[in-house]
Amino acid sequence: MGQKVNPLGIRLGITRDWVSKWYAGKKQFPEQLYTDFQVREFLRKKLAEASVSRVHIERAARKVNVTIHTARPGIVIGKKGEDIEKLRTEVAALLHMPLQDVRINISEIRKPELDALLVAEGIAQQLERRVQFRRAMRRAVTNTMRIGAEGIKVRVSGRLNGAEIARSEWYREGRVPLHTFRADIDYGLAEARTTYGVIGVKVWVFRGEVFDSAETGQEAAEAPRPA
Repeated sequence: MGQKVNPLGIRLGITRDWVSKWYAGKKQFPEQLYTDFQVREFLRKKLAEASVSRVHIERAARKVNVTIHTARPGIVIGKKGEDIEKLRTEVAALLHMPLQDVRINISEIRKPELDALLVAEGIAQQLERRVQFRRAMRRAVTNTMRIGAEGIKVRVSGRLNGAEIARSEWYREGRVPLHTFRADIDYGLAEARTTYGVIGVKVWVFRGEVFDSAETGQEAAEAPRPA
């Protein structure tokens, strides 16, 4: 049987960069790791409407830089930057750090159709609105391929259309070479909480092969904007 491995984790240090960058000793490591997890969970819930894909956390010399990659930066920043200041205060409280040592940057995702997590969340939202799963999958695949992806695979699992027996269906267009390490493959997982149960949505997007470690996917086009 094929052994399934997370497509992002296997490519760390090859075509992917770490989402948390810091060094800690044995005693501080678990605490800082859990704090990072709490910050990400908090931002995901708080900015549920803002299409947040990734949250990068960097710690250096008692200062923390949090970079939020979002498709809707206007929602995160708010009128005259009010919302982002509130966000900064709440993140500083979670990190147990003074406000002046916490910095939040916003990085805009120019092509959300090429971001696997955002595509998966889009399909999940449609399933919650009772759109037929095949239509939602096909629409996502067509949009992603039109924007310029080299391949996309979408898989939905659960009680599709309210069926008694859960099953999974998948749809693929183009090529998705999961065994090629230099392939820039983005992976996202989302859950649609429907009235008849949870439906899982997995998306793999192949954005081309990377021959230079500096040009990983969208990250080359997305320069963070300081808040």
